[in-house]
Amino acid sequence: MKLLHSLPPFNFCGIEAKEFKDCRIVVLPVPYDSTTSYNAGARNGPHAIIQASRNMELYDEELGYSPADVGIFTLDELEPSFKSPEETIARVEEAVEEILEAEKFPVMLGGEHSVSLGAIRAINEKHDGVSILHIDAHADLRDAFEGTKYGHASVMRRASEICPVVQLGIRSLSAEEAEFMKGSENVRTFFMHDIREEGLAATLDNALPALSDDVYISIDMDAFDPSEVPATGTPEPGGFRWHEVMQILRRVCAQKRVVGFDVVELAPIPGNPASDFLAARLAYKLIGCIFKGPD
Repeated sequence: MKLLHSLPPFNFCGIEAKEFKDCRIVVLPVPYDSTTSYNAGARNGPHAIIQASRNMELYDEELGYSPADVGIFTLDELEPSFKSPEETIARVEEAVEEILEAEKFPVMLGGEHSVSLGAIRAINEKHDGVSILHIDAHADLRDAFEGTKYGHASVMRRASEICPVVQLGIRSLSAEEAEFMKGSENVRTFFMHDIREEGLAATLDNALPALSDDVYISIDMDAFDPSEVPATGTPEPGGFRWHEVMQILRRVCAQKRVVGFDVVELAPIPGNPASDFLAARLAYKLIGCIFKGPD
């Protein structure tokens, strides 16, 4: 029996539950932040994004349809391992492999950025010649940090050992990472100060050809300026604005085949849900840009 005044279902978009087989998109929440080095809280990000998404209008005025009509299935939260980041990454890889084997499109909600490596490994096995579009404030190219090679500060270093990585918006890195960039053929970095000088459109003209035809997108919420998204573990000044990120995503979706994406590093601030809502809207808009319509 349906209760009067019942709340929307607790899934991404708060939509009436559909069977897994009838959905094209599968959302995987991964509540993990055990290698976070500054402000903790990213483990609460997936829950906050889903909660915010239940309060969105699902019709997209720009796209002219409701991306939820494509069919979105939300999995239960992945149980992370507190034994090691490697174990959690392995669990993510296995979960994304199952999504891909079912011929579904994976959307992962983090959690700290280290979890992206599991998804990237699975995507790389499924799609030969994939590349990574990494939108972030930080390079994440340390070989190791605080005793592990598999933490959030090393995720793109490990990813670059698997496939090419194109980075946009970087404005914070170590001397070690800067040196690594000079000698790496698998990493192309577009710093935020260069984007501001050259213009975003011109930067994309140079960045997008460096990506392969199949692209996995990894978005760290600290890519946004803290004035728009203060709720991150390591906020950095001088970041992207909402319409700039959407300009990037529209261009990528128009020119490449996006085979999966993640939104990570939201660390919710109690009583201030604006960042949560932006992250939810970001994921939803990107689904809309990728799929174009329910047919």
